[in-house]
Amino acid sequence: MKGFDPKFKDFPDYIIGITKEIWEDRGIATLHRYYSDDIVVRSPASVVIGNQNVIGATMATLAEFPDRTLLGEDVIWSGTPEEGMLSSHRLLSTATHVHDGVYGKATGKKLTYRILADCHAINNQINDEWLIRDQGAIVRQLGWDPKAYAADLIEREGGPQACVQPLSPATDQPGPYQGRGNDNAWGAKYGDILTRIMGADMAVIPQVYDRAVQVEYPGGYTGHSHGDVDQFWMGLRASFPDAVFQIDHQIGREDPQMPPRAALRWSLTGKHSGWGAFGAPTGADVYLLGICHAEFGPWGLRREYVIYDETSIWKQILLHTG
Repeated sequence: MKGFDPKFKDFPDYIIGITKEIWEDRGIATLHRYYSDDIVVRSPASVVIGNQNVIGATMATLAEFPDRTLLGEDVIWSGTPEEGMLSSHRLLSTATHVHDGVYGKATGKKLTYRILADCHAINNQINDEWLIRDQGAIVRQLGWDPKAYAADLIEREGGPQACVQPLSPATDQPGPYQGRGNDNAWGAKYGDILTRIMGADMAVIPQVYDRAVQVEYPGGYTGHSHGDVDQFWMGLRASFPDAVFQIDHQIGREDPQMPPRAALRWSLTGKHSGWGAFGAPTGADVYLLGICHAEFGPWGLRREYVIYDETSIWKQILLHTG
């Protein structure tokens, strides 16, 4: 890979390798090398600008969860080393809540949850990132309801006026990456599926999903078959029936020893105007950032992984309702 350290055999090896080096091997200082000084890291909870702030957040997480692991399940990517590459990295993380921190008083509980991170890299350095942790899975395993956790977080951050504002088009910051992914047919297929679902065409689910599909959804939920797919997407869209759905990034790939796969980054922007996964409608303005991966097989879409941050949605709703 032109411009990258030769110790990495390919782009997935780079992404998985530096993640382990930074977090598990305690090479936090390597962020000075692997992350640009002015990197923009967006998560549903906030926007962090600058490598120094990323280092601080990394150390705070490791102080609270010192044995945290990040197991790379897949890297779905697009681009070239010369022009820059975008990785959609799916991780399974384990951690023990050993010390007090942003998740409250130490509980000693062992956690397992997923993360999806889209990172743009060029010349051995990441300079733009979109990061979503399954906060719903984390807080539930710690004994919290996501809504209650969001309410408590608002208070701990100083109340509605002083608390950290969740990601929205108003708080987002532009970064160097302006790409939209690639034109691979599998990315286009998954993009069409999700667009039809968001357009209330739920009949597409039994048409294109394998009847034995396995799904991994926010809150650490594992489900199977068409009914679970229908309930998840129906519950989400029903909460925000008038929100604008937009696919911001779309990748498809076919790689040796792997099924055809796709990665999408998308958003819903609008009001909490319906009954669904987020309870009684409140009229709150909500911005929901989602990333999902799909794997296809001979009988259709056979595995789907979706992450958005339930706690950041509840935070936006609670800031509206008080």
